[in-house]
Amino acid sequence: MLSNKELLESGTQKMEWAKNHMPVLEQIRQEFAAKKPLKGKKIAMALHVEAKTAVLVETLAAGGATVAITGCNPLSTQDDVAQALGNLPGISCFAKYDCSTSEYYEAIDQVLDIAPDITIDDGADLIFKLHKERRDLLPKIVGGCEETTTGIHRLLAMEKEGALEMAVLAVNDAQTKFLFDNRYGTGQSAWDGIMRTTNLLVAGKTVVVGGYGWCGRGIAMRAAGLGAEVVVTEINPVRALEARMDGCRVMPMADAAKIGDIFVTTTGNCDVISGAHFPLMKSGAILANAGHFNVEIDLPGLEKLSSGVKTVRKNIREYTLNGSGKKINVLAEGRLVNLAAGDGHPAEVMDMSFANQALGVRYIAENKLKHGVHKVPAEIDERIALLKLRSMDVEIDRLSDKQKCYTDDWEAGT
Repeated sequence: MLSNKELLESGTQKMEWAKNHMPVLEQIRQEFAAKKPLKGKKIAMALHVEAKTAVLVETLAAGGATVAITGCNPLSTQDDVAQALGNLPGISCFAKYDCSTSEYYEAIDQVLDIAPDITIDDGADLIFKLHKERRDLLPKIVGGCEETTTGIHRLLAMEKEGALEMAVLAVNDAQTKFLFDNRYGTGQSAWDGIMRTTNLLVAGKTVVVGGYGWCGRGIAMRAAGLGAEVVVTEINPVRALEARMDGCRVMPMADAAKIGDIFVTTTGNCDVISGAHFPLMKSGAILANAGHFNVEIDLPGLEKLSSGVKTVRKNIREYTLNGSGKKINVLAEGRLVNLAAGDGHPAEVMDMSFANQALGVRYIAENKLKHGVHKVPAEIDERIALLKLRSMDVEIDRLSDKQKCYTDDWEAGT
């Protein structure tokens, strides 16, 4: 076990490495440091506590905010980064790796104890806690940001029921977030987590991807690039059609269960792989989840079907099925595999996602928003895309005056 000094050194090194590969967020940090748009604001955060998140926290603190942060998943916190973050002025960190459920929610309470003005969530657990148990804090809150698809689904359900009593920016739905973070980020980091955990070859195997949203597309695309045959399961006919025309086989999970070697769920829903599917699988099948919560693989159902469970390698639990003796391997306890068994999305992708968070927080601080789920303003999306292109030395064309007129003219025809 590393000492506090060693943890601090390791976490600081990780943060510096990430910062050097996040040029958009660095430019925003410099702007925040000069203008202090968040001066006097208290920000409560529940995000994956790792190096890229730490760069976002530093950016908010540079803008004048007092920040308290904890994790949004029991297995995604990196203790060295948490140590380094908590050592910085104006920042409190309550996250720790492999915390219990009670410890997880205690840490959320500690974050909320600062009486925040603004929240940043990944999965909406912090906002859920506010509305269920810490309602006294709601009148002070001017708004929040939500990072991921699952969290947006929860918030929209709250809004539909009239239960959402604060304004929230749907950061996940910004184009410079989901088109890159969800697709390229999840596509790469999920396979990074799977491959470093199993140390097995992907080429030549049949990979079953549960769900063909932007995360599922990224995972399927990378699997094909690694030489796998890709099978997609879907409930949405349009997405199923897209998957088929992208070259994937498409079938129900009951059929896919019989032929898959590696299964990756990414739907944001529960029981994507259920008790009916486990007995159909090959012995040695590998199951991983890339959705936010650990509900996509029915682990209680798997345990009921199993005569024994053991850890066969770090982050791999092997279940032996009753009767058949088949072995089913579950990675990272069915939790978010790219963070529970890896380092999460690449820094260059999170550069854009966390730029949306930083600029979103400033937008909330500077504007009075009504209760409900709000889109990230288009000008924020466009600014981030232009900054990212500039950092990559990429230039694009601009409309001429004639082209602008033509675009706005309804009379021009054949």
